Amino acid sequence: MRQNPTETGVEVDESERLDDLQPQDAIVFLVFWTLAVVVFLQFFTRYVLNNSLGWTEEIARYLLIGVTFVGAVTAVRKESHIAVELVYRWLPRRARFALQIAVDLVALAFYGITAWLCVTLAQRTQQMMGAIDLPKSIVYWAVAACFAAMTVYGAVVLVRHLRTGTSRLVDPERFAATGPTL
Repeated sequence: MRQNPTETGVEVDESERLDDLQPQDAIVFLVFWTLAVVVFLQFFTRYVLNNSLGWTEEIARYLLIGVTFVGAVTAVRKESHIAVELVYRWLPRRARFALQIAVDLVALAFYGITAWLCVTLAQRTQQMMGAIDLPKSIVYWAVAACFAAMTVYGAVVLVRHLRTGTSRLVDPERFAATGPTL
């Protein structure tokens, strides 16, 4: 249960709340439920009708890839990727902040380089999907777009950390009033 920040005596600026939903989060919701429908259709046709639709397995695989990477964009935006907090706990505050910025820079570089690699792979992929007549490069372009979005959000997170001088790992007691993000 989420506590009201005023009840705990810690003031939290509304702009710092990281658990709010944005319109772009609807994309992962849509892809997830499309995946659920395709998997149910696969189950229904295979076990109830005893005549499986061949395309459902491949499309379900691509939709699962989509859910993973579109969900990762939301996780970067909300700063909800997992982190090893034990190291932060034993370091002085200045070292925690320096480590946070280093982690942000490494993550930002990873997102950007991986986006570039996915674009390169998508440009080189000429193969068609097995079940439907679409190029397989669509999957790689979608993953590249997700990594590009993660790069943008990673830059926003880095700027936020530099501007505020804090993060959830640097000053956990400051963010404890907002509760866990989901």
